[in-house]
Amino acid sequence: MSKDAINFLTNLKEEVDKYIAGVDLEAVEKAADIIMDAESKGNRVHVTGIGKPGHVAGYVASLLSSTGTPTYELHGTEAVHGSSGQVLPGDVVIAISNSGETTELQATVNTLLANGAHIISCTGNDQSTLAKASEVCLKAHVDKEGDSLNKPPRASIIAEIIVLQTLSDVLEERKNLTLNQYVKWHPGGSLGKSIREMQK
Repeated sequence: MSKDAINFLTNLKEEVDKYIAGVDLEAVEKAADIIMDAESKGNRVHVTGIGKPGHVAGYVASLLSSTGTPTYELHGTEAVHGSSGQVLPGDVVIAISNSGETTELQATVNTLLANGAHIISCTGNDQSTLAKASEVCLKAHVDKEGDSLNKPPRASIIAEIIVLQTLSDVLEERKNLTLNQYVKWHPGGSLGKSIREMQK
């Protein structure tokens, strides 16, 4: 049996447990306030990131959309090549970066700010350039990624997902999402089938 795998899972559990215990729920509520206020004015939500956080952005955009907050994925680098046109003044952009110092994402955030967007950061470094450029920082810090190299993003990705899932849950609660509403947006697959069977 792989010792590295056992060590990884042990380290990962420690990091995730420690992170969950320290999630800043006040920051999550503030992020929800920003989104709800923007939506009340007819504005929209977007999520962006570079590299692995870019894949997290796609998942989070889909999760939020399916739970009552229509959300668009914004490509982290294409934004400075015209795609920032999808973001209207007053829209909210959730920007994800572990370091908060990724050069490409900084350029994207600067462009979005110049175009009048509200920025919510999700980063492991609440003193980073990204965090300081945002209205609220959803801190997703971990001490170790879990593996022996401590470089490939593993635990940090899980922390980002956890805090953004928490945000989605707060928004879902505020919007009083019901199963009847949810199944309208998720009618397919085993999940949709299970809800329809409950409704019989």
